[in-house]
Amino acid sequence: MTTVSATSACPVLSAGEAVAVATELAGEFALGAATRDRLRELPFAQIDRLAASGLLAVTVPNAYGGADLPPSVVADLIRILAAADPNIAQIPHSHFVNVNLLRLAGSDEQLRHYSQRLLRGARIANAQTERSSPTVADIATTVRPADDRFRIDGAKYYCTGSLFADTLAVLTRLDDPDRESGLADGQYVVFLPADTPGVRIVDDWAAVGQRTTGSGTVVFDEVLVDRSALVPRAPAVSTPTGYGAFAQLLHAAIDVGIARGALVAAVSFVREKSRPWFEAGVTRAIDDPLLIQRFGELAVVVQAAEAVLASAGVKVDATVGADSDAADRAADASLAVAGAKIVADKAANELSSALFEVSGTRSVAAELNLDHFWRNARTHTLHDPIRWKYQHIGRALLHDSPPPLHSAI
Repeated sequence: MTTVSATSACPVLSAGEAVAVATELAGEFALGAATRDRLRELPFAQIDRLAASGLLAVTVPNAYGGADLPPSVVADLIRILAAADPNIAQIPHSHFVNVNLLRLAGSDEQLRHYSQRLLRGARIANAQTERSSPTVADIATTVRPADDRFRIDGAKYYCTGSLFADTLAVLTRLDDPDRESGLADGQYVVFLPADTPGVRIVDDWAAVGQRTTGSGTVVFDEVLVDRSALVPRAPAVSTPTGYGAFAQLLHAAIDVGIARGALVAAVSFVREKSRPWFEAGVTRAIDDPLLIQRFGELAVVVQAAEAVLASAGVKVDATVGADSDAADRAADASLAVAGAKIVADKAANELSSALFEVSGTRSVAAELNLDHFWRNARTHTLHDPIRWKYQHIGRALLHDSPPPLHSAI
């Protein structure tokens, strides 16, 4: 974990500059992505570069000194990074989602405090999901009054980016039956330094894919925090803010990036290493008419996924600061992102598998680790089932039912 310094991040002032910086970083990150994944070399240096680039601060509001770039641009940045290294692209996902939570539900003082830190290169990781609860929506980790402070107890899993973060955003349930705190019942996200006493970050992530995302366990044992660290979640998730659509848009961007990355890897491999099938009657694999056809089909799949992602991003942009028709805008955004997530899911899994189909036997050599695209796609697309996306889209069409208000739609 890197300590945030006063000069650790460069300001990024426009969308064009942000895309240029992301593209440059992606070129660097792509070079060692397969090796890092194969050896599970955690990308500490790369995340330091990402933080120092200023990209993690691009959503800080103008009023607090930031570029205030819209969701569509953030999704594009994530897509660009994911094409290079899906692990690195997933790490800032919860960072941007929790910055958005601060914008929607934090106080002016909280937003000002964290904006200053973000502009200096701070990085936020999530501590949200639990294994012991009946569903992912049920939260057992509690925050309760403790004299003039609050105490957190519980354990979180799949805490992506926690190994690289200086701040943890911990999803808790207020346990205050006697109303000592004066706070409303419900869920609170607690923003606390990762090195707070009682916090234990465990590097135990051992999944098939996304191996270097730092998505391990975080344990909270009598962790004491100030009241100023608590941000109520309800204003963001229980009203039509587009909060869930933004979070899901970034997930879709990761999958679209994986699809593009797999296509790029396949093109490179076939150009440089594949032999033609003897029945094609050609001397180069790239001249095989059946291979040309298949690459054309795969390119269209990726183009479609990128187009749908961009279209959904415009819908999410429309939810930012929307005063009139907020419910309609949020519903439109959620449904558009649901469609983008479906297309992205299918594209990532198809392209990462087809990579071997078009590249041939040589492509399965273990030292190449080209299967990291498929493993990453298969792992990341499990975040939320696309079968429920179809349900929400179908109900909206047939019943005029708006999608539900939660963070997964």
